[in-house]
Amino acid sequence: MGRRQRHRRQPQPNTREKGPGCWPESCYPEIVKENELFELYYGKQGIVPHGEWESFMAALREPLPATLRITGYKSHAKEILHCLKNKYFKELENQVVDGQKIEMPQPLSWYPEELAWHTNLSRKVLRKSPQLEKFHHFLVSETECGNISRQEAVSMIPPLLLDVQSHHKILDLCAAPGSKTAQLIEMLHADMNVPFPEGFVIANDVDNKRCYLLVHQAKRLNSPCIMVVNHDASSIPNLQITTNGKKEILFYDRILCDVPCSGDGTMRKNIDVWKKWTTQNSLQLHGLQLRIATRGVEQLAEGGRMVYSTCSLNPVENEAVIASLLEKSEGALELADVSSELPGLKRMPGVTQWKVMTKDGQWFEDWSEVPSNRQTQIRPTMFPLKDEEKLKALHLERCFRILPHHQNTGGFFVAVLIKKSPMPWNKRQPKLQHRLPEKTISAVSAAAEQGSLETAEDHVAVEAKDGDSFVTETTENKKDGVCGPPPSKKMKLFGFKEDPFVFLSEDDSLFSPIQTFYALDPSFPKMNLLTRTQEGKKRQLYMVSKEIRNVLLNNSEKLKVINTGIKVWSRNSDGEQFGCAFRLAQEGIYTLYPFINARIVNASIEDVKVLLTEENPFLSKLSNEVRNQVKAMAMGSIVLQYEPDPTKPDSLQCSIVLCGWLGKTSLRAFVAKNERLHYLRMMGVEVFKAKRKEEDVERKTEEEDAEGKTAIDTAGQVVEEMDLGCKAKEHSQLPEQIKDELNGQPAMEPIEAKLVESLSSSVKNESTKNIESKDNVDLSDKNV
Repeated sequence: MGRRQRHRRQPQPNTREKGPGCWPESCYPEIVKENELFELYYGKQGIVPHGEWESFMAALREPLPATLRITGYKSHAKEILHCLKNKYFKELENQVVDGQKIEMPQPLSWYPEELAWHTNLSRKVLRKSPQLEKFHHFLVSETECGNISRQEAVSMIPPLLLDVQSHHKILDLCAAPGSKTAQLIEMLHADMNVPFPEGFVIANDVDNKRCYLLVHQAKRLNSPCIMVVNHDASSIPNLQITTNGKKEILFYDRILCDVPCSGDGTMRKNIDVWKKWTTQNSLQLHGLQLRIATRGVEQLAEGGRMVYSTCSLNPVENEAVIASLLEKSEGALELADVSSELPGLKRMPGVTQWKVMTKDGQWFEDWSEVPSNRQTQIRPTMFPLKDEEKLKALHLERCFRILPHHQNTGGFFVAVLIKKSPMPWNKRQPKLQHRLPEKTISAVSAAAEQGSLETAEDHVAVEAKDGDSFVTETTENKKDGVCGPPPSKKMKLFGFKEDPFVFLSEDDSLFSPIQTFYALDPSFPKMNLLTRTQEGKKRQLYMVSKEIRNVLLNNSEKLKVINTGIKVWSRNSDGEQFGCAFRLAQEGIYTLYPFINARIVNASIEDVKVLLTEENPFLSKLSNEVRNQVKAMAMGSIVLQYEPDPTKPDSLQCSIVLCGWLGKTSLRAFVAKNERLHYLRMMGVEVFKAKRKEEDVERKTEEEDAEGKTAIDTAGQVVEEMDLGCKAKEHSQLPEQIKDELNGQPAMEPIEAKLVESLSSSVKNESTKNIESKDNVDLSDKNV
């Protein structure tokens, strides 16, 4: 064989000969939805009522219906609901897909205000069917905006049972991928008139990569009250905050403990579970689940509520964990009776008796029956209590289980715990590692004399992960307001090293021009502004709530923060000549708007339509009212506001606040594509055909511009990257001085290095369009 022939690819067999349309990925053997061990195990556990076994198994073999949830905290939730019910759902009537008539979507009977809906359409059918293309595009676009979440029905239950109020401090221990976290954020912002609720959400996950998926979910909601951290939930550190000038341990009012599980309640969507299911998974996870739940209740405030949940049906992962936790709490915890909450939700009470089975089918009813060679795999905490009185006092029937055949859902387990007093191991005298200074001993004694042993302990101790030992803190160990002793070895933080979170100082010269230009209210909390760089020019300004700021400043050395804050201002190069170098960012406009007293333009609904359908409209296309308002304004960033007219009920009945840029002869809105489509839909504008035409154009230019669209901005403003579902791009950027001849505005804007070569020489010599990532700076190097 010649050299040229040696490495030539051999012809591949024609896979289509096996059948019409049979490509390799579609020719895998179909998974058989049978598992004898599964049926044997759950048939003897008694979790399914007598006479319902066949219905239970039949439901597991059916695909899971698609469900969606409308974001409840945004003021236009009612408008989205109205649009869904009166337009998109009506268009689904009498539609037939693959010979099956589409059932009209129905609201979940137990979810408040008809904000959650389900349909018999699977995700595969939604993606593949031409008849549903318009509805699918609507879902994708609104999901990217954060107005709709496609979330499994049973997954919506735990946040609802937490009963979140706007002042609550909330910890989500195992938060990724973030659908439940999004619900918690919505509940914090139930009152849209309060830009900074007193409460906050700390969302944690042990998987560094999944944390960025969590960030992507949380960022859609544009909240300054969310922090994403990366820790092992079973040993997440105690945090400290400053209250009235004193440091104290942070205890949470609400904790969501949705632990890792075997996931056999998800068989309807994860069909691999059918062939992989074994009891060994539950036996291996039980210990981790108990450790995470224990760490959760340690950090729960007295009177606080923790929801423990799994997508497993197995009592070893559910009732066994709760029973063990209640027993060792010695009365500090109790199960809440939530049977009256979420009316309309069908549920089965928790079981009080269950058995443990090995993967080879051997059964045990009590720990005493377990042979010594099995005792490393099977633990005493996996069995129900033998003492009938103690078992009855636990009230395990207050837990509940969701069975798939009752309301056409997945399987799920939920337990709601209330903390009545400190955990018994927290009351023990701390084990001192070395002698305390006299000053610290005096402080502890004084606190003890006031009758607060727990307060005394807070002066000197931080709980270890299992709560059995303490590590003392001395005054010499405090450094820059960060509490906790220096570790003997530097703690290793795996994963990507995040940029720092640097708060602006009180006398930072950066803020004064911003305050003057936008006439910010004196109550504006400028101390909550931060950047992600310690050196060099600050390009973005982010904002957090004062409570998140408190947590960041007091725990910078012990907490691995992945993301926090929302972008409120972006640097507009050479913008100083207009009085301010920073333009407003749409992500944070609803947070900033209550504090802005200048550069606000009131627009009619027709003006808003023009601004959202045209890229850079001339002022002559806008109403006289708008032109009169901007006549005396200097060029630069502005706020565009639409207020509904209550005398016109057929028009859009929710407020709209947009960021814009005023040029000499033009006015444009800085709004991402999906958000533009959202507002246009709410105003009754048909966007689907225009969207398809735009996508066709994008496909034609794909070879010329693989990284994204490069548009020409004749007014010299920054234009947001608005590609549907776009991912954050790497910030390998090349500065280029550009000149806006029309408005006389020079701008030093970042242009992606990869795009510079693709720009034609004519474009390079004229004013050039800039591309900015929608995502936060810290996401620029992540593939989420």
